[in-house]
Amino acid sequence: MRISPISPIGSLSSLGGIEQIGKTSSSEQSEGTGSVSFGGAMKKALGEVNNLQQDADKMAVQLATGDVEDVHKAMIAMNKAKLAFDMTLQVRNKVLEAYQEVMRMQV
Repeated sequence: MRISPISPIGSLSSLGGIEQIGKTSSSEQSEGTGSVSFGGAMKKALGEVNNLQQDADKMAVQLATGDVEDVHKAMIAMNKAKLAFDMTLQVRNKVLEAYQEVMRMQV
């Protein structure tokens, strides 16, 4: 099995659930190659980032209303969401840079 280009994201297990990105299901595997499609991996990664953002929003509302028992859990959830978003932003920037570089190539 080939390593997908997004597999380093799987090593960030501290982000809560993102470790599932590097794993493939039978519907996502290409015929014969056994690798994950780039689009499928990106959709899965963006879904996980979205889930982290939603969890952080819920914790922020609970923090504001005083329903949180542990303030540090809310802060950890917010930091996880921020880290995941920052990583997503950097991946987007690198993809855009690569696209622009390809477009500048002369044929």
